[in-house]
Amino acid sequence: MLVVVGSCNIDLVLRLDRAPTAGETRIARSLSLHNGGKGANQAVAACRAGAQVRLLGGLGQDPYGDRLYQALTTEGIDLSALSWSQLPTGTACIFVEDSGDNRIAIYPGANRDIPLANLETQIAGASHVLAQLEVDPQLVTAAARICRAQRIPFVLNASPAAEISPELLALADILLVNTEESAQILGAPVQSAMEAAARLAQGRQAAVITLGKDGAAWANATGQGHLPAHPVAVEDSTGCGDAFAGVLVAALAAGATLPTAIARANAAAALTATALGAQDAMPSRLAIDQFLASQ
Repeated sequence: MLVVVGSCNIDLVLRLDRAPTAGETRIARSLSLHNGGKGANQAVAACRAGAQVRLLGGLGQDPYGDRLYQALTTEGIDLSALSWSQLPTGTACIFVEDSGDNRIAIYPGANRDIPLANLETQIAGASHVLAQLEVDPQLVTAAARICRAQRIPFVLNASPAAEISPELLALADILLVNTEESAQILGAPVQSAMEAAARLAQGRQAAVITLGKDGAAWANATGQGHLPAHPVAVEDSTGCGDAFAGVLVAALAAGATLPTAIARANAAAALTATALGAQDAMPSRLAIDQFLASQ
């Protein structure tokens, strides 16, 4: 069982030629609602990739919460660790530009009201735990401490970029970041992704840096490498990082080596970019297999 500790959101997606600058108003061509949140996205990605997944998160007692609960249940995700809050369900407003790039603002709501009680029981027996930073940092740190005590590999997707406590960084067995997040952790712009990955991997099992259209770089105790991205027609890049994270950990939980897991995650991210929405675009294990076989 893979446990994902993370957020559940409703995504309000506006499509337009480009996002407005400060003081500017622009007309969007369309508005659509999608199920999202980094935790829920990664849980869906891992589940569709073949993993058994439990989601530890929070929902509001409102129509958005009901919608997300039903969708996650349909995916086959274990929701026994999900809590219900008096706060509204988390909501993200996403501008998707014609280029495929996006701008995102998030109201956390119930994601910051997840109780710490029973956390040890909810994590016990997990093969891996995957967490991000859209929920309360105290919750993520508490989960990481339990993982260290129970010798469960703890994967930290340090996203969105935020101040991270030295303790939480030290507890991350595998660190997954993008270029911006790696620069924030290292305290300097990334000149070489390979070098940055090697530095981030020191004192832990591995570090992986996602590089968008340039693929991903990684490092662990046995070596390092770079995998280029697959060229695809980009429709929406919103869920690509979450697809990468969920499929990466699903592959590791199934016994794959780090390079093999990254190859599968890289393919999943490419496939996700070809469709609109986050969870809606997450590929199945069969789709990933077929895509890799075609390359």
